[in-house]
Formats: sequence, structure tokens, C-alpha cells
Amino acid sequence: MISYLRRVFVESWLGRVSAIVIFLAFIGWGVGDVLGYMGTETDVVAKVGQQRISSAELGQALQGEMPAIAKQMGISDPAQVPVAMRQQMAYQVLQRLIGQAELLDAARRLKVSVPDSAVREEVFSLPYFKGANGQFDRNILNARLRERDITEQRFLSLVRDDLASRTMLQPIGQAASVSDTLTKRLSDFGMQTRTLDLVRIPFADQPTPSAPDDAVLRRYYANHLWNFRTPEFRHARIVVLSPATVADTITIDEKDLHRVYDEESDRYHVPETRDVQVVTMPDEAQARTIADLWTKGADWAAVQAAAKAGASVEMPGARPSTIPSEGLSKAVFAAPVGQIQGPFKSEGGWVVLRVTKVTPPKDTPYDVAKKDILQQYRTAKAPSVVSERSRQLQDAIASNGLDSIPTDIGAAAAAGTLDINGTTQDGSPAPFPASGKLRAAVVQQIFTQAKGARPNLIEGPDNSWYAVEVDTTTPAAQLTFDQAKASVLTAWQADARRHAADERATALYTAAQEKGGLSNVTGAGTQVVHGLTFSRSAPNPAIPSELMETLPRMKAGQSVMGESAGEFVVATVTAVSTPNPMADLPAYQRLKAALTQSTGDDLLASYVEALSKRTPPVIIRRAVTATLSSLGLDGSTAP
Repeated sequence: MISYLRRVFVESWLGRVSAIVIFLAFIGWGVGDVLGYMGTETDVVAKVGQQRISSAELGQALQGEMPAIAKQMGISDPAQVPVAMRQQMAYQVLQRLIGQAELLDAARRLKVSVPDSAVREEVFSLPYFKGANGQFDRNILNARLRERDITEQRFLSLVRDDLASRTMLQPIGQAASVSDTLTKRLSDFGMQTRTLDLVRIPFADQPTPSAPDDAVLRRYYANHLWNFRTPEFRHARIVVLSPATVADTITIDEKDLHRVYDEESDRYHVPETRDVQVVTMPDEAQARTIADLWTKGADWAAVQAAAKAGASVEMPGARPSTIPSEGLSKAVFAAPVGQIQGPFKSEGGWVVLRVTKVTPPKDTPYDVAKKDILQQYRTAKAPSVVSERSRQLQDAIASNGLDSIPTDIGAAAAAGTLDINGTTQDGSPAPFPASGKLRAAVVQQIFTQAKGARPNLIEGPDNSWYAVEVDTTTPAAQLTFDQAKASVLTAWQADARRHAADERATALYTAAQEKGGLSNVTGAGTQVVHGLTFSRSAPNPAIPSELMETLPRMKAGQSVMGESAGEFVVATVTAVSTPNPMADLPAYQRLKAALTQSTGDDLLASYVEALSKRTPPVIIRRAVTATLSSLGLDGSTAP
């Protein structure tokens, strides 16, 4: 039930955009993680009926949830979130805790009672407290409670509260249902399929006009001055500390490499594997019919269709240990490739099989595997190493700028001249030790920071740090016509080719509208792609995305024109059809389950909203502000 509710509220759109769904802090913990939120109540930040939320609970919830919320926003580190947004996120977490309190207060009013036996069963079932034998271990429970400085009574109270919350939520969530009528309507909407004729007219395929006289080029130059400038260049020194730069400095003992190699023996000592197709029938006569059909050359699809009374399955990469029947395993690994085997009797019925591929065993020696193990270790360890070494780098920069960076911390330094696009004066990418978002951040800082400003260590994306010092700047300058003449000609010709493509596409589009489609009007040299299909649930990557705003609403016989990257596109919808949803019953059932899930979301959200109206929460804002300040979420200190 816990996982069901987590899926309902965390993965639904309501869980992400509505503060109504606020009780997931408790449900989202799962009792297995409840120890992470245990603390001694001090200041109270909110009250709901007789329930209290302490500042300690809020602080612990914030530390646990803020990274996940930031990740949903596409930000790797909560520290990179603007202060105002951090505070908004913090209040969102508080609202979830308030929702937990609303549920518990409602459970109290309804006299929901959780028996001791249920609490005991729940505690005994938690893997968090199980020993090596898989059984509940009282000593482990005591040790966990000591680690968190929590009494057993407090822990059992939290478990009881969790069970009470589940009791409140489960019947509501399971009450949702969706009619077949609604499911079919939405299925029809998603599966409605359109077939297209499509013509692409690339700019590059149009003839290049000869060079015009200077008067034309000068006029073009005057109308597009912004395209003919030298960019601003800056010479900068940078230093970068990232998982990539520190990786090679991370070491591991040889004995630990050996230990990992031994522990992952299955990975480095792969036995022979086989791809096999297996049909199991209830009696020998039916199995023999399948074997005869298969032997005569029927393909796997035909064999599966003929084996509806039994079971047919493909097992790619099967190992002896992954085949549940010992007899079947022996038969599979004794069979020649490509030959039909059987029928023969097994534990599950009469079997016919064919091995389609044999992959020989592979042993990776330690000397080869250790490079892979070391790389994996470095990748996993690098983020924490960066965090540790960033303090050393910060101290070095604070003392001597970029002149004396320690050589043993894995920081990489570079210097050079580049423009706002990160390219050098010869047009090549500036060679400095950063890529992706980190590279973009460094370049942005170079062109934001004032010349001669003292470098400061800045936290970048993906657990990285960098510092920048700008030495010189060369302002952007307008090129004269004579300096830019070659570029002006190239740009003028490119615009002319685009204009020619536009005229050609427009003519096709107009004719298609008048004559009922592209197939009736295309002339020589225009290639029409026929039979492209798509639906809302199954987009076609061959159809330009620029047309997808319009195409799903068009009727058969209608045409549309659009511009894609480097080309104009004209398309005609030739047919619109709606498949029978029952033809793909599993997909229909998945849609109905998803709609039921969404309806459950709405029911639960409405219930919690009703609780909050019946027992309005009281938020003590001074206590909330103090808690946010202690965590640095108000911008006064670093989080």
C-alpha cells in the first residue's frame, strides 16, 4: 500500500503541482525510513487540532526532501535554487507535514485504533531491523534507535501513526473506478491515426544565384549590420574542480580491487548463454503438431499463433541457472543451433524448442577487469572527493588567487582567449577542462565578471566548482563592407536560396489546397513521401515537430505548410482512422488502470482538502522563519 500511495501522489501531476496533496511526507517516508525523521520536539512550527509539528521535524524533512524537489526542477544542488524559490519549496514541505497532521487528527476524531499486534507485525516485517538470516533482530532495532537517539516508545508511536494514516487512505484510494465509456473515448483520442503525404524542400537544394553587383550587397549589408561584427573576446584564467578532474587522483588498494572482482564473479566469469524459443503444450499430440509445423519452415510468429492452447516464450541470453526446470535446462544446452527439438515431457507439459544463438563463455582476467572496477570506483567516489577538496581550493584562492593552486587536489587550470560562444579567434572550441552545463557556466562567468575582479570559487552544476579571472577584453567591432564582403555575399546567397524554397513550398501548398492534396499537384523534381502515420500516443519521428501543433486537428484532404530546420515542409492528411481499442487489450487495460489511478488522485486530494477546511492549520511563522534561517534557506547563510 505504501508503494501504491507513493506512486499515486508523487508520480501524479497533482503530487507535483498542488499543495493540496500534502500528507506524503509521512507516507513518502515509508516506515523503513521513519528513523531518519525522528527527533526531540522543540519549537512548534504548526498546529492541526491536537497535532503538533516541531521545528526539528520540519528541519529534518527539509534536509531529506529538498534535494529531490530540486532534482524535479532540473537542478542538481538545492544551493543553486534562488533564495525566494528555496523558501517556497520549504513551505511546500511544511504543507506536506501539515497534511500528515490533518490525517492523524482525523484518525483521532474517527477513533481509528491500531492494535499492538499490527504494530508488532509491521516492525517485525521491516528489512531495516532484520539480521543476516532474514529474521527480525532485537539487537539491530536497539542499535538503530540508539543511533537516532530515540526511545522505543516514540518509535512505536510513529509506526502506529503510519498505520493509522494508511487505514484512512487505503479505502479512499481503492474506491476509484472508471467506466469503459470514458476509457474508450480517451483511447480513441490517443489512438486516432492520421496518414500523411509529405514533401520536404531543403534550402540547400535550391540553385545558388550568381553574385549581384555591389549595390545590392551594400544594401543587404546595411540592412543586416548586426550579422557582420567581430565578437567581443576576453582573455581569462580559470580553474575547475569537478568529478572529471579529480577522478584520476582517486586511488584504491589492490586488495579492495581483488575483493570487488571476487564479489562480482558472475560479471567477470560469464558462462555460455543461449537464445532459445520454447513452446509448452498440454499434451503430446498438440506438441507434435507444433513441432511438425515448425520443422516445415514456419516462422516464430506463426508458431506462436498455432500454440494458443499452450505457452510460447523467448529467452534471450539464458543461463542454466535462469531456466526453472532442470530437464529443460539440460535440453536447451544440449540442442544444436537452429534445429527443432522435441516434443519431450517436462514438469510443465510437452516441450518443443529451438536454440537460435549460442554465446560462448567469457572470462575477464583480473588485470583487465581492474581497470573497469577502478573506473567505477572513481565515478562513485568523485562527488564526495570534490566536496572535500573544494575547501582546500577555496582557501588557496582566498590566499593567493589563481597563482598557487595545489597540484594534488585534482583541480585543472587553463588560460586563453575566447568569445561568448566559447570559441577562440580561429573559430575552434576553447580548450578548457569543462563540458556541457559546466562549460556554459564558466563561459557565462567569464563574460559577466569585471576585468581584474578578484576570483572567487563558485559552485557549478553537477557537483563542480570553478573560479575565473579576466585579464583583458577586446570589445566587439563593426566590420566595414569591404572587410565583410565575402561574408555578405554568402549570407545574401543563403537568403536567396531560402526565399526560393519558400516560393516553391508556397506554390505546392496553394495547389494542394485547391486540388485535394499533394499527390495531385507535385511536379517534376518533387519527391512525395507517402504513408507516414502517427497518433497522439505514437508520434512519428519522421514528421517534423513544427507541424505537430496543427496535424492532430486536421481532417482528411487538408494540407499544411511549415518551416523546419533548413527546409520548408508541406503535408496533406490523406486518411484519418480510429483503431478498435479491444484489438490491443493489454494497452486498453493499462489506459483504464492509469485513468483509475488519476481518479484516485482526485479523490484523495479532495479528501485532504476537506480535512484542511474542517480543521484549518495554524502556522507559527516566526518558528518557521527561524528553522529556515538555521538551514540557510532564507539566504542569510550557505545551506
